[in-house]
Amino acid sequence: MKKCFKFLIILFATFSISFSGNTKNIPSSFADLAESVMPSVVNISTTTTVTTQANPFPFQFPPGSPFEDMFKEFGAPQERKSSALGSGFIIDEKGIVVTNNHVIQGAEDIVVRVNGDKEYKAKVLGSDPGMDIAVLQIETDEKFKPVKFGDSDKARIGDWVIAIGNPFGFGGTVTSGIISARNRSIGLSRYEDFIQTDASINQGNSGGPLFNMDGDVIGINTAILGPSGNIGIGFSIPSNNAKRVISQLIEFGETKRGWLGVRIQYVTNEIAEVEKLDKPRGALVASVADGSPSDDAGIKPGDIILEFDGKLINEMSELPKIVAATDVGKKVNVKVWRNQREITKDIILGRLETSSDFKSQGIITQKPKENTIEGLKITVRLLNKQDILERKLPKTTSGVVITKIEKDSPLYNLEVNNIIVEAQKKKINTIGDLDNIVKMRLRGSEKTLLIAIYNNQNQRRYIGIKLN
Repeated sequence: MKKCFKFLIILFATFSISFSGNTKNIPSSFADLAESVMPSVVNISTTTTVTTQANPFPFQFPPGSPFEDMFKEFGAPQERKSSALGSGFIIDEKGIVVTNNHVIQGAEDIVVRVNGDKEYKAKVLGSDPGMDIAVLQIETDEKFKPVKFGDSDKARIGDWVIAIGNPFGFGGTVTSGIISARNRSIGLSRYEDFIQTDASINQGNSGGPLFNMDGDVIGINTAILGPSGNIGIGFSIPSNNAKRVISQLIEFGETKRGWLGVRIQYVTNEIAEVEKLDKPRGALVASVADGSPSDDAGIKPGDIILEFDGKLINEMSELPKIVAATDVGKKVNVKVWRNQREITKDIILGRLETSSDFKSQGIITQKPKENTIEGLKITVRLLNKQDILERKLPKTTSGVVITKIEKDSPLYNLEVNNIIVEAQKKKINTIGDLDNIVKMRLRGSEKTLLIAIYNNQNQRRYIGIKLN
């Protein structure tokens, strides 16, 4: 009995120590932190003129009716003022404010409220819809209390954070939570790398800061998940991603992002297997824009970009963000995987904002004729002049158009009218070219095939498949 009692005491002591160790970092209050940073968080209200035209009557008067002129004024265009609310924070004592672009987009008048009471007019210094960031200047000579940016890369899942903003017009609202996840993408833009938090973020919080426990801004609150209101999932732009954009907007009034001039896609398990790559990694070049930095440097469709400017590319989504954050005109070293070996290319980056899209460049002619590729269980016809004109493809394009796909085809994920332009990195000029390559792969020991296609959005992509 004594031994058992002694054991229980030891067990309780152990539990108490463990519990104490797990709770020592839980803040007893956020009051001191909130008090120190709230003077730097502002409420933003915008006004926009909206023109509407509506017929108040559920019917129309016939032309020539005596009532037509009498009631014409009721259907005349009417202007009304539309207001919107958001949040922001001061980063310079001279009154420079950071917020979301969608908070001020299209605004005619911008009013910034500081400390919940004093109001000032503000103007837009620059905005970036791509990352949803805008920078404002408060129009006054007064001095303000700024906050500073922290290192968002050091933020860890589980760290405490607080969000301060203007939800539903209730200014100076503080909510707390933890970092739930990092590197989130929710389909809003090409430069997404959100911090996910369960700190309550609602309508009106947009543009407000996400603070760590040191009072540094590690994120800009931008989006929530849910049809309305907060359900415990909010997203913030990491400070390390935003700082460069903010600096450019202050200095130039616009962004200057690096540009490679390639369309890229994920490297799947099948593609990695076909390319003899150790594992799926990097960004597969689906197409190269004519006259682009990549074109000038000798980058080719089918290359897999493994490293850019000394930074490893583990997933395709990493490359656009790294390129965009690189100085325009910089000469960078790019490592690519080509023909089952690593090679190096030097590329001088262009500027994304002044780059041109892919353009239509001429035609090739062939008489349409449908044939079945038995090994792929598809029916195809040769790409023709009209196809290239209508789909605005490069003049050197040749290939076959898929007209039918069997249910048990290894290409069942594709769509009719997709265009196959390569197989095993070999250009398809005739239907026979594709048929022969498929037959050769089926006769060999490796039953995999790498094809390049144009999908129905005219995007060039590589697909790795296993043959039946």
